[in-house]
Amino acid sequence: MINIMSLKEVLYTIVISCLITLILGPIFIPMLRKLKFGQTVREEGPRTHLSKNGTPTMGGIIMIIAILFTILTRAGRIQRDTLFALISIVGFGFIGFVDDYIKVVLKRSLGLRAYQKIIGQLILATILAVYQLKFSALGTSVVIPFFNTNIDLGIFYIPFIIFVTIATVNSVNLTDGLDGLASGVTMIVSLFFAIIANYWGNTSIAIVSAALVGACLGFLKYNANPARVFMGDTGSMALGGGVAAAAILMNLPLIIPIVGGIYFAESLSVIIQVTSFKLTGKRVFKMSPLHHHFELEGWHETKVVLVFWIVSVILALIGFIAVI
Repeated sequence: MINIMSLKEVLYTIVISCLITLILGPIFIPMLRKLKFGQTVREEGPRTHLSKNGTPTMGGIIMIIAILFTILTRAGRIQRDTLFALISIVGFGFIGFVDDYIKVVLKRSLGLRAYQKIIGQLILATILAVYQLKFSALGTSVVIPFFNTNIDLGIFYIPFIIFVTIATVNSVNLTDGLDGLASGVTMIVSLFFAIIANYWGNTSIAIVSAALVGACLGFLKYNANPARVFMGDTGSMALGGGVAAAAILMNLPLIIPIVGGIYFAESLSVIIQVTSFKLTGKRVFKMSPLHHHFELEGWHETKVVLVFWIVSVILALIGFIAVI
């Protein structure tokens, strides 16, 4: 049952994280613009996106600072779960930051090489998987949504958790392609985890998820269409690390394809597109990830974002049915 006092703490955390993000925006955005940390839009992308060239990126720094400060001041004595959730957020955010820095500052368009990203992600995902294996009350079991039971993965537990973590982080990264899309969807997904964690009495994850909600909410002030700043890989990978950590630390990795259905659809669209083109020479979608397909179908960017937000709300409601 929901603890009212704990729920108040969650709400306070959301508000504080949001306010910090709102305060940091006017400080960091001009700084990013002055340093010429501008986004270079892909020529092969939708033509309507060319006007976004030069918009400051790496704004995820704002969210990471807000999340860190909020959690460290609101969580009291830092619990193990809180610490490892922070390691996931900051660690993946750092990989994204290095990638952004190479692309934006050093002007190397490809950023980190694929193998360099994977090595970094594997290390962080393994740390999270081994920690949860060691300290989880369920051991190598995970909760099965809708069935109110668990499944023991045995020797497959660690590789499965590593896969879920890396897949989630990269899926959130793919979702970050329209103004306000990744921040809005992640705000909804994180709110789901904040409520469930509070309901289950997991204060650590409730506070971490609430901080993510507040940071995304505040960031939307500057990231909603027309965006004044982009989060970059710095932000999208940090958010992905936060979502993955929240799910895994509550033994709920199987809920991610449901609640994070938008992330899942974005990744799946890329996989389908690449596979189809390599095998048949034909494209299934006009462009991938999925949000670009709808843009090329004639949907305005804001309509795509709004519809994806609505779908995320519906999926979150289904998620509540699945685990409560």
